[in-house]
Amino acid sequence: MADGIQRNASVAIVGAGDYIGAAIARRFAAEGYLLFMGRRNGEKLGPLKAEIEAAGGRAVACTLDAREEDQVTAFISQAEAAAPLEAVIFNIGANVNFPLLETTSRVFRKVWELACFSGFLTAREAARAMLPRGKGSIFFTGATASMRGGSGYAAFASAKFGNRAVAQAAARELGPKGIHVAHLVIDSGVDTEWVRQRMADAGILEDRTLMNPASVAETYWQLHQQPADAWTFETEIRPSAEPW
Repeated sequence: MADGIQRNASVAIVGAGDYIGAAIARRFAAEGYLLFMGRRNGEKLGPLKAEIEAAGGRAVACTLDAREEDQVTAFISQAEAAAPLEAVIFNIGANVNFPLLETTSRVFRKVWELACFSGFLTAREAARAMLPRGKGSIFFTGATASMRGGSGYAAFASAKFGNRAVAQAAARELGPKGIHVAHLVIDSGVDTEWVRQRMADAGILEDRTLMNPASVAETYWQLHQQPADAWTFETEIRPSAEPW
């Protein structure tokens, strides 16, 4: 924790998964924020919560289905009641790949709910908490699919396009009221145990196009610190070796 300081402020992460979400939680907790971490299987957050607390930080683990309006409202309200919300990060992926003819209406609707509708709910509730104070950050995790569709990604790309549109609309509406809204395009694979195992199975020993989750989290922290006269709305990050 930075200088052992505990801030009277909270940060909420919707989609606090094992990699990017966990890295963001660690980074903000190290700066003295009270972390509220939400994911569908909240019990899986136990080790991360213990890790943050062992390092002197503070964290609350919650089971959260971000597609459910009442649950999102309760999650954001709980964080705001504990300490003023200073940042909310929407970090749900929902990446699927199906050929167009094999994409069922159920899959399409579920991916849209996860990656777009839940982002809208998160942003709306975050704004309700932050607007009375006239400050705060709302950040959306995007992907390559936020910018262009690809073969097999009709469901995922459409949801990510929509999520980007929600972020852009929110940024234009909330920016003049003191709320920094940003959309981050993560244009690469993330260095995870699962990805490394797939590489090993394919005989690939090294891939310099993978991103360290901690490096991704650092970008969120830097965005949060930007002065209001030079806010970034959208940034693309990728490893130096990533072809684009």
